Amino acid sequence: MDLDDAVLLLVDYQQAFDDPSWPRRWNSDVDRNGLALLAAWRRAKRPLIHVRHDSVEQASTLRPGAPGNALRPGFEPLPGEQLVTKSVNSAFIGTDLDLRLRRLSAKTVVTCGISTDMCVSTTIRTGANMGWNMMLVEDACDCFDLPDGKGGSVPAEEVHRAHVATLGFEFCRVATTRDVVSAL
Repeated sequence: MDLDDAVLLLVDYQQAFDDPSWPRRWNSDVDRNGLALLAAWRRAKRPLIHVRHDSVEQASTLRPGAPGNALRPGFEPLPGEQLVTKSVNSAFIGTDLDLRLRRLSAKTVVTCGISTDMCVSTTIRTGANMGWNMMLVEDACDCFDLPDGKGGSVPAEEVHRAHVATLGFEFCRVATTRDVVSAL
């Protein structure tokens, strides 16, 4: 795995997702894996970009000013690290992410965060369609149980598995935290 031209993109590691109003999440290791990846990336002195969802919905736990809008402990940008704010699922839509990546001479975008099926997936799909070499660090992601539209729900583990399979088939390379840390 060659990461010489890669930028780490940390998507929506925000405190809102611990709010009881959100459905059940499955990956109890999401913070541990995300922080291990972030620490290794920083040690390697590689470029990274944090992404924060600033919801425009007044009742959202992700709206600016709400406690949940804050990044999770340990995921806050250090001096000199970039932060992109977005209000839709894709970190490329309505932001200058594409320009920032070009200015960093990136070719590969190593992506992880919350949630696998929403903002992470949409960012990877958009990035791939724009010509970026996308990579998903699947064990540094998390997602939620979702209503199935028939009165039941789809367990978060199945939602994650299906999205990793779809993304890996068409839009990106899939890796684990261990794979990426070892390659650094």
